[in-house]
Amino acid sequence: MSPRRSVAEARGTRSAILDRSVAIASAEGLEGLTIGRLATELGMSKAGVIGHFGSKEALQLAALDRAGEIFRTEVWVPVVTITPGLTRLRALCETWISYLERAVFPGGCFFVAAAHEFDGRPGPVRDAVESRFDAWLGRLRKEAGRAVEAGDLPAGTDPGQLVFELMGLLMALNHTLQLHHDPRAADHARHGVQTRLGGHPPVTPR
Repeated sequence: MSPRRSVAEARGTRSAILDRSVAIASAEGLEGLTIGRLATELGMSKAGVIGHFGSKEALQLAALDRAGEIFRTEVWVPVVTITPGLTRLRALCETWISYLERAVFPGGCFFVAAAHEFDGRPGPVRDAVESRFDAWLGRLRKEAGRAVEAGDLPAGTDPGQLVFELMGLLMALNHTLQLHHDPRAADHARHGVQTRLGGHPPVTPR
């Protein structure tokens, strides 16, 4: 076997482990990731699984990174070429709603689940979850601030308060979809975003 093929196969195996880990963790939590379970489901040895990460904590952190890549692809990439400010903020809300509505992760928003699981547990995993949320909230506040500066939102609008309210709408959507399976939930969320931002709900940029 050539070294190049060996490296490619290792990357493919690591990717398969992470994909399965993300699917499990979104529904059962990051603590639900066990080396034994992953080995059984992927037809690998326990040593083969742990050899790619070194520890369960490293596996959890890698799963968070993979979930972040998926979230970015689903929510941010489709709107990156849209004019910054209110137009892009509306589009971001729509791709965010669509991401939840389509159940990209089996257990709903991966990061909401991780936050509930680790928010009271100090350590590297909690810090990584918080960092992801901080980055996302910072992006939303930046778009809201640009909208205020451009006059697309009323003068005096507090970007932090606006984003807090938008976050509340989307957290409610995730909860309602996951716990109640309410088919009207996404429409309620879109109405809430429209009420707060004005205009018409945009078509998801795909």
